[in-house]
Formats: sequence, structure tokens, C-alpha cells
Amino acid sequence: MTGERTVESVNGYQGKNLLKTLGIEMVELSEKYAEAKMPVTEALQQTMGYLHGGATIALAETVGGIGSFAILPLDEACVGMQISASHLSSASIGDTVVAKADLLHKGGRSHVWDVNIYSEKSGKLISTIKVTNAIVPIQKARPKKELP
Repeated sequence: MTGERTVESVNGYQGKNLLKTLGIEMVELSEKYAEAKMPVTEALQQTMGYLHGGATIALAETVGGIGSFAILPLDEACVGMQISASHLSSASIGDTVVAKADLLHKGGRSHVWDVNIYSEKSGKLISTIKVTNAIVPIQKARPKKELP
């Protein structure tokens, strides 16, 4: 892995972002695998009282993105390019879901992750999600152009 891109650095990040909003915690990060947990809270429920599919997808994109970012050179970053999700079961408030991401493809301009999300309580597979990330160069900040 590259630089300071570790489980500890991700979990210790103090900025505001979706990872913090959803309560996502990284568990493991290696060259071909990433794992994270997310508590199922009232704020993440849909109208039936179960974990919202959008929150599940956000967890998958987050763990796949962090997985890609961790293995990139310091002058590159990644952005989500495509997601395909199948929701197979549900999780209830009070449960924790675990996202296990395996790197399927590591190309020069894209990475593809297979992310399976499980209920920590029951062990059931909740969702299976493919995450494709585009690999992009990190550009130095450019001054904003003023409008005419």
C-alpha cells in the first residue's frame, strides 16, 4: 500500500464526509482486499424500517474507493465510475453490516471491486455490488477563472 493510506489513517480522518456521516469504520486494507463496518441506525432506514439500499450502496462505493485509493501512487486518485447492486436480504436497526471487497481488476485507468455486504448478526448476504473506479491524476489546485 502507498504512503499513509492505512486503516488507522482512514479511521482517524477528522474531516467531514459521508464516511463519518454513515458511521463507516475500516477494518482491513490490503493490496487486493478491503473491509469495513457500518452500524444500521434509525437515520439509515427506509420507510419499512430496514437498512436503506442507498446506504448499502454508499458503503460499497466507500470501501471500494478506499481500497483503490490505498493501492494508488500518491499522484493518482480514484472516482466512482459505475455501480451495479443487487439487494438480496435486509438488515434491521441495531445490526451492523460488514462490507467485504475483493479487487477483481487493477488496470492503469480503472479498478473493479466485488463487494459483498453481510449482516453481522445473522451472517446473511444483504447485497452484492460491483464497484468500478476511474483512476485519475491528482491535479494541483488551479485558480478559478472569473466570470466575464
